Amino acid sequence: MALLKPTSCKDAIVRWEKDNNQVAAEATEILLQFQWPPIEKMDGALSTLVNCEKLSLSSNMIDKIAGIAGMRNLKILSLGRNYIKAITGVETVSDTLEELWISYNPIDKLKGIGLMRNLRVLYMSNCLIKDWPEFMRLQDCHNLRDLVMIGNPLLENQPDLETWRTQAANRLKHITKLDGIPIIRDTE
Repeated sequence: MALLKPTSCKDAIVRWEKDNNQVAAEATEILLQFQWPPIEKMDGALSTLVNCEKLSLSSNMIDKIAGIAGMRNLKILSLGRNYIKAITGVETVSDTLEELWISYNPIDKLKGIGLMRNLRVLYMSNCLIKDWPEFMRLQDCHNLRDLVMIGNPLLENQPDLETWRTQAANRLKHITKLDGIPIIRDTE
């Protein structure tokens, strides 16, 4: 049985254009999740998506973020269920990106997250963040309001969920929602 070669971003975009009867460079939402064979590499073909505000590459086999520098209107990037180990590469869209959905990836470090000046939503459940110093890097994301971290080893190290919520809310004073639940703060 012959092995299938991975789908390239270029091929996935061409397939998307055929399926949607639309020019990808003009579209504001491009969904390239669940490609078969899966996409393994993000590449420069993505930079042709200049009007794209929401890009989904979830449920592929991507191991690193790349090729999105030309996406000057990107607001939502969905990369859940891949093999991404670090968030490096996303800084090329730091001026516009508002939401990063990156759950179910083997990410254990948040180095560079502070460059995401406009990030409001970060969904990174079931990753590998295990300690408070790494979590504290999120303090540099001053616009972050909605954070999902459930399923990370950091939570498993807490005595219970309420302790986790209290600790996280005290460390990130600007978040208003944690793991899908609003944070109620005393307004004294």
